[in-house]
Amino acid sequence: MTIKFLNRLSPRKRGIVFLLLSSFAFACMALFINLAGDMPVFQKAFFRNLVAIVMSYTILLRSPDKFKIKKESFPFVFMRALFGTISVICNFYAISATNMSDAMMLNKLSPFFAMLTSIIILKEAADGFQWACILTAIAGAVFVVKPSFLFGNMGVAGDNLFPLAIALIGGIFAGIAYAFLRKATVKGERGIIVVAFFSTFSCVALIPFIIATYQPITWLQFFYCCMTGVAACFGQLFITSAYSACPAKEISIYDYSTVIFTALLGLIVLGEIPDAISIIGYVIIIGASIMNYLYNNDYLRFKKS
Repeated sequence: MTIKFLNRLSPRKRGIVFLLLSSFAFACMALFINLAGDMPVFQKAFFRNLVAIVMSYTILLRSPDKFKIKKESFPFVFMRALFGTISVICNFYAISATNMSDAMMLNKLSPFFAMLTSIIILKEAADGFQWACILTAIAGAVFVVKPSFLFGNMGVAGDNLFPLAIALIGGIFAGIAYAFLRKATVKGERGIIVVAFFSTFSCVALIPFIIATYQPITWLQFFYCCMTGVAACFGQLFITSAYSACPAKEISIYDYSTVIFTALLGLIVLGEIPDAISIIGYVIIIGASIMNYLYNNDYLRFKKS
């Protein structure tokens, strides 16, 4: 019934619904990562992708084309997996080491970096206004990171700055990964294949790091890691469906609902409250995203035809 309802929607509306569902799933993922507690980030990332392998392979086994990957899309599927894996590791580390909503906000700079990468991969050049939005969003990221050399005693320094910097790097690599995702789906690749390949690649790539940093975990940690994987798999399926249905420039603004969902879950479950400077950064980044969204969809009168 739900699938039939979504199929009746326009591609844009369908993309929005999928992106909102993805945002909630990724917010749940962030919560489960945090609840898993003190354990190596590589093990957390492995479980996240292991569950995704099981779920995506089950879907593929029931599909007519099974595990067939289009030859022309494979390079882009591979690059999406490579950059996506690095992004996941960075994001998981940051979520575990700092305020969840701060980490997710920095990760959500990915649409801007996706726009930058798309200039090369998709030949979609940004104009002056879009560059201004990108620079504004980066300025907002400075408020979230709060380096002490700019904010003095109110800023963050030393070890506390490191996880925020890693979160920002994760956002950069996520943006690159999403540009490759869009390119793969434009080439006609199925979204579930992208998810399955990404999950398999990540698990295999993480094995040497897990061996080097292995730490026994409790059954409760195991449960939270599995739930991380379930939430992440649904989030990945939904976001892949969203960007397959509609170009990123038309719907990416709704991806920022993840920060709202994450902040609410962090407040309710963990008692986390973002500080005032971080909130200013959120407003700047989301404001830049809204302006970019309005511009890309011809809602601003001064856009050139």
